Amino acid sequence: MSIAEAYEMPPAHQPLVPPYPPRAPDSMSTLSRLAAIRNSTIGSWTQQAYEDDVIRGRFFGRNSFIFNTPDAIRHVLIENYENYTRTPAGIRVLRPMLGEGLLLAEGRAWKHQRRTLAPAFTPRAVMTLLPHMVSAIDETIATLDARHDTPVDLREVMQRMTLEIAGRTMFSFGMARHGAALRDFVMEYGNRLARPHLLDLLLPLGWPSPQDISRAFFRRRWTRFVQALIAERRAAGKSEGAPPRDLFELMVAARDPETGVAFTDAQLGDQVATMILAGHETTATALFWALYLLALDPAIQDEVAAEVRDIAANSTAGLDRLAFTRAVIDETMRLYPPAFLIARAAAGPDTVAGMQVAPKDVVLIAPWLLHRHEKIWPEPNAFIPARFLPGAPPPDRFAYLPFGVGPRVCIGAHFAIVEATLALARIVGHFRVDLEDRSPVMPVGVVTTQPDRSPLFRLTRR
Repeated sequence: MSIAEAYEMPPAHQPLVPPYPPRAPDSMSTLSRLAAIRNSTIGSWTQQAYEDDVIRGRFFGRNSFIFNTPDAIRHVLIENYENYTRTPAGIRVLRPMLGEGLLLAEGRAWKHQRRTLAPAFTPRAVMTLLPHMVSAIDETIATLDARHDTPVDLREVMQRMTLEIAGRTMFSFGMARHGAALRDFVMEYGNRLARPHLLDLLLPLGWPSPQDISRAFFRRRWTRFVQALIAERRAAGKSEGAPPRDLFELMVAARDPETGVAFTDAQLGDQVATMILAGHETTATALFWALYLLALDPAIQDEVAAEVRDIAANSTAGLDRLAFTRAVIDETMRLYPPAFLIARAAAGPDTVAGMQVAPKDVVLIAPWLLHRHEKIWPEPNAFIPARFLPGAPPPDRFAYLPFGVGPRVCIGAHFAIVEATLALARIVGHFRVDLEDRSPVMPVGVVTTQPDRSPLFRLTRR
């Protein structure tokens, strides 16, 4: 069966294959591989990683495993997930920005946070935040409309828009006064401190590396900034006798359903940092890639525009009718998963896919590899949104992991999908999106799947 037959594609439409990085050579020294990882983890994988079920290697004296089969992934992330914790290098990189928030917490602390936060991210709770999303998206469109038909950096625009959405949904106020400072924090950390150095990989977690000292200074400045945002929101008061109007009120009111315990001020600060950073940056990146793909594939873009026409996308019914737009988002996150790598260290011995895993061995599940694996996906490097339309053969639950899977699946997944689908629909419904610069844009794996540069786009009113 051809790919067109499998997904009921128009025969005349040849699937777009967007640019992707070359595979790493089969043999690399440890230092060469480390250099590749510092530049982009994606560039450190060989062709074999896209074909085999298990890749076993050695890295600084430890076994490492990449698992590419759904059964192995189910075992690591669900059946025995408590045996697998974040790697020391991952903690070093993420903790200065996220503290002990939900993304990094382990054991009892994680269970308390997850139970307490869950009510704030139900589909019903997310729908109450739609007006915040719509207002920020429409203001962005109005700004772009004033500059239409001139070159524009859509990556920066998406970052500003999703940051505005994060601020309004979190605090009920815009980020006009704080956005520049927050973006400076994100850029400073990403450029200077987020890339792992050799000592980050070699030293025990309790031994600070030179980078850790710089990260600690950064952490103090970042924490003061987040606490200032919280103080400003508290000064605005709460909605007495009315339903919570933003995520902050939901989190302040939240109680662990088993213990009745609320978040401490320090925990609340870490949750705010986690939600703002993890939410706005990953969604901005996903929207950039979606717009880039649509600019490269005008036929698919026209299908999105046709679906959007005459739909009130800010209503529940409108969102339910945006099946093709949602499929574009799903396929974008297959090709460019925001979290390209899930790295875990084994706490105890285990057997996975016939492999003996020892304590401290590193287990890797890479959505980037899994989503492009040649045994799992027909034409794995092609952009084919029809894969995710209703009626298409659904992917295995453990072969498509844009938000992870299992107990630690991203708590904000529904929020992110609603935001991205709504934004893409409204932008493409208003503008035709073209690339001003046709030079290839390559994905780079550093914390998230980022573009190696920000190309200019041209927007034309429809």
